[in-house]
Order: sequence, then structure tokens, then C-alpha cells
Amino acid sequence: MPDPELGWNDTLQRAWEALGAPGAPGRVSRIDRGWSRIMRHAHDLDPMRARNLFVDVAVGDWVVPSVDSERIDHVIERTSAFVRRASFEGDRFEADTLAANIDVVFLVHAVGTPPNQRRLERELVLAFDSGAQPVVLLTKVDLVDDPEPARAELAEVALGVPVLLVSGLDRTGLAAVRGFAAGHRSLAFLGASGVGKSTLVNALLDDDVMDTGAVRHADHRGRHTTVAAQLLRLPSGGWLLDTPGVRAVSLWLSGQGIERAFRDVFALMDHCRFRDCKHDREPDCAVRAAIDAGELDPARFASLERLVAEEAALEVEQARQAKLSDRRGHRRPR
Repeated sequence: MPDPELGWNDTLQRAWEALGAPGAPGRVSRIDRGWSRIMRHAHDLDPMRARNLFVDVAVGDWVVPSVDSERIDHVIERTSAFVRRASFEGDRFEADTLAANIDVVFLVHAVGTPPNQRRLERELVLAFDSGAQPVVLLTKVDLVDDPEPARAELAEVALGVPVLLVSGLDRTGLAAVRGFAAGHRSLAFLGASGVGKSTLVNALLDDDVMDTGAVRHADHRGRHTTVAAQLLRLPSGGWLLDTPGVRAVSLWLSGQGIERAFRDVFALMDHCRFRDCKHDREPDCAVRAAIDAGELDPARFASLERLVAEEAALEVEQARQAKLSDRRGHRRPR
């Protein structure tokens, strides 16, 4: 049986058995140029390598290598996946999985620059759709006298999702972060370049595993130094997945992510007179009434409209691509 300390659980066991329990599963700890490093147990110091041929693999995946260990034969059904639209121009309508089988997704922001509510809204949509628990981290709190205003501004759009104050330098809040890994759980850190993720990762690992860059004194921002996602074991138990800085947070097809991230706005929509209200000039529009009364930030409503339009455009383009593939006799993308 695969190692529970590596994150194996009953859900993964059932998914593996549904495949016919082939081979011996291992967990992808890093991907380099089409090759996966696969750990068999929690203390594996020499992970095996297998090629990612004809399979979609992400760090954190549980996979079954071939008998000769040359390739990956099976990817076990994921318990969660943080997926966005691919950022490369030629693949803009393909999925890009940043992390798999993650229990908690930390959305990392930093003090020193104005809080970016619009980015956090996008990240929350992706996090809710991933199946993992989202938590917001406000880093570099050692750089300011009072981080509370920035925390409160992010909390306005987090809607009950915890917003924790942390510092990798003076170790503020690290115990709370480690607590989320109890029970061999896996944590992912996702955020823009230079928000202090590598410093935070080093502090959690009690080691200088990740390179850190210099910080500009003008805005307290750094240059991102993580070049590849990798799964790292926490000294206190559990797993940590660090990813390179994510510049573009492009939505993939949403399940309930948008509804959950904007549940305050959707609650207002339920009170509009017309079920098909466009929230523009219709009479008795609860959304417009809340905006006029100063109870709903118009920028937040505009952000929701952009995200809904972005997803709708993606759905239309995917349908078009699927029709083209069918006409050419190609298999539809997964």
C-alpha cells in the first residue's frame, strides 16, 4: 500500500482500485522537461524518474509508472486540482494544472503595495473550483508598523476565508500555517512574483531550500526566484508545494467557484424583481440598489461581470475548437 505519510488516503485508494489497482503508485515531487520525479515513500531521498508521454501530469499527482519505469501509465484521479487557462498564445484554450491533490491553497499577497482585491477575487474563484480549502496569507508584515488596514481590505472580498498575517523573517504566523498540514496534508503556495513565498517556504522548512532575491526598498517587492514547482516535506509533517510566481491569473471553466467567491452579489441577485435582470436599468434591481446605497462596491460588481464574460468566451471558443477537431477526425482534448 502507498505511504500514508506521503499523502495517500482512502479517496485515492478507491480511485486506484477503480483502475484495477495497477502497479505501485508514487507521487510526483517535481517535473523537469517532460520527466517526472516520483517518490514512493515520505523519506524517499532518491525519487525515480519517468517520462510524461501522452499524460497530463502536475506536481502533487499520484501516478503509476510503467513496469520498466520509462513512462507514466496512469494518473490516479485527483482529489483536487488548481487549474488555470494556459498562458502560452498557442495553448490559450488548454488547461494548465499548477498543483494537484492539494488540501489547502494559500493565496499569497504582500504588504508594501496596495492590496489587489481584483487579483484575489480571481484567485478565490480558482481556489474554490480546485476542491482545496483557500486561505489568504498577507506576508512581509515585519516591514510595516500596522498591517491591519491591508488585511481588512483583503478580507472585504475574502468573505469569511481566513486572512492570516505572516512573516518569513520574524516567523510571525508560521505556527498557524504549519497547523494546516496536520494529518500529512498537502499545502500549496500560489501568488505573484516577489510576494515573499520563497522566504516563507524556507522558514517553514527550517532551511534555505529556496533561493531568495533582493528586495527593492521603494516598494518592498522582490524578484521571484522559484523556477520550478516542487513538493517538499515539512519537518513537522505534511507537504508543501511551492510554485513559480503566477503573473496571469486566467480562469478555466468554473464549477461553483464564481458563485462562491461572489456569494454576496449572487445573494443580492436573488432579490431582483426579474429573474433575467441585467442589473443595469431594470426596475427594482437589488444589485443597483445596493450600489446606490454604498453597500456594494461597483468595482466588485464590474469584476464579477468581467469574470463571467471571460468564462463565457472560453466556453464558446472551446465548443468551436471541439467542432473543428470533430471535423478533422481528431480526438477531443480532455
